[in-house]
Amino acid sequence: MARAGPSRASQRYSQSQSQSQPGSQRRASQSQRQRRARHQEPEDEPEEEPEEEMEEDDPDADLRRGDADNDLARKANDLVRLALFNEHKRTPLRREEITKKVLGSSSRAFTIVFEKAQEILRSTFGMEMVELRSRAEVNKTANGANDEDDLDEARKAAGIKKRAAAIGSKTYILRSNLDPIIIEESLQTDEKILEEEMADAPSDDDDDDDAASSRSYGSIIAWNSTDHLAPIGFGYVVLALILVSGRVLGDNELKAYLKRLGANLTSKLRFGMHATQRNMTVDKYLEELIRHGYIERQRVGDNQKTGKGRGKRARPGADDDTGAQYEWRWGNRAYSEVGERGIAQFVAEFMVGDEDADEEEDAEAGGSRHARRGRQADDKSKFSKMVRGIERAAGGELADLK
Repeated sequence: MARAGPSRASQRYSQSQSQSQPGSQRRASQSQRQRRARHQEPEDEPEEEPEEEMEEDDPDADLRRGDADNDLARKANDLVRLALFNEHKRTPLRREEITKKVLGSSSRAFTIVFEKAQEILRSTFGMEMVELRSRAEVNKTANGANDEDDLDEARKAAGIKKRAAAIGSKTYILRSNLDPIIIEESLQTDEKILEEEMADAPSDDDDDDDAASSRSYGSIIAWNSTDHLAPIGFGYVVLALILVSGRVLGDNELKAYLKRLGANLTSKLRFGMHATQRNMTVDKYLEELIRHGYIERQRVGDNQKTGKGRGKRARPGADDDTGAQYEWRWGNRAYSEVGERGIAQFVAEFMVGDEDADEEEDAEAGGSRHARRGRQADDKSKFSKMVRGIERAAGGELADLK
């Protein structure tokens, strides 16, 4: 026989007894139940902390970020030193060399390191790294836009697809980024500078070459002692002769032009007092210009076989015992450092004359302001006509600096 459960009266009595217990006893029983529940929880599960709090509590996070910034700054400084060293030797800086000597295993940081180095070069040295034109870009400029269009039409007619040209040469040089106005003002004579230079000038007993190269002009930029004026001027003349000959000049034609200018391959060019080699023959200096990428000397037959280097007015004669014919063209460094328009302006300024000298003559002659303005307008008109004439002689639009 089953035992009967508690009666309703006994249940009501138990409830009244529990309600009549003191509050301290109820709280004690509750705390015991909570301790038993915590004791039953697994001890190997640590409490999760918010991710933000963990980051804030990491004492090395700022240090690691600082180390990364310092490493990028160091690499940028290394790139600046490498670029200045290569420019002193007139040697282009290749991206492979930058990766090997500067970046190392951090090759993906090229862009940010390059930009940081550019900031240092521009703000401290007044220079910037520029990428040389690729071979495809140089050939396109030398051949002229019309020739390139004709080639495209011929390819389309023959059903030949044009191969994509390589993007960039990944080779860099340094170029001044100073404003022309700053350069012009820096070349003006300052009386105080002139007095100090005259005090340190060599005596008449010193070597004539030293006296000539250290001649005092009193300008902020000491171009007469740091730059090799005669070789640079000669190089500009060669670039100008190539440009006005349709961008291609035969070897015998170049020799004939030099002879008319009173020079030949055995003539000597004088360098500045700080140069390691004081004199150099024209023939040797042309080789230096080739080595540094200012000009190129190419065999005519080889260029015609490959379809490259086809000049409009190239009439080279036999140049050596084998009967090979050669022609001269601009190199990629000349396009990026000087530019065709820069050489055209150089020639136009030389042909039109010195505007400052004309103004001084007008002032000495007592000319009116109206007359001076008329002369200036006439000189500008002559200058523009001269540049347009050089552009027509080149066979197409003049390429400017990139």
